[in-house]
Amino acid sequence: MEEATVEATTESVDTTEGRTERLEKLAKNHILASMGVGLIPIPLVDLVALTGIQLDMIKKLSAEYDVPFKKDMGKSIITALMGGFLPTTMGGAFASLVKFVPVIGQTTGAVTMPVFAGASTYAIHKVFVQHFESGGTFLDLDPAKVKAFFSEQFTKGKNVTADLKPEAA
Repeated sequence: MEEATVEATTESVDTTEGRTERLEKLAKNHILASMGVGLIPIPLVDLVALTGIQLDMIKKLSAEYDVPFKKDMGKSIITALMGGFLPTTMGGAFASLVKFVPVIGQTTGAVTMPVFAGASTYAIHKVFVQHFESGGTFLDLDPAKVKAFFSEQFTKGKNVTADLKPEAA
């Protein structure tokens, strides 16, 4: 009786194949979701929801790059990036808080908050992609060192949000 042998073949799976498309789709979905929460009429609830969306995006980016996700560090980095970008952060908080003013405030908040939310999500996405692409982890991301890049990407993000359209289902 002949013994059948099965050789295990180990094929190298290239996890980078299709990464660009996956990252673009991830960014687009999270930017659109961020813009949507910008329309929440309850002040500060929109900022909490925005942070949740951005954390979800970072979690998915970390999985894409096989970097262990650290929720607390993700929150800290988001806060540091936004806090280090003081005029924008104040603008986002203002856009949220202005919703307290009946009619005019809600209209102003509905116009400004989605742009702020989308642009900040775009910028955070770009910061994490650049950092993970260079082999970085949550432990070695220094928000102070990426402040200028974040600011540049936030500005680009304003244009991206203006042009972004949801895909037809």
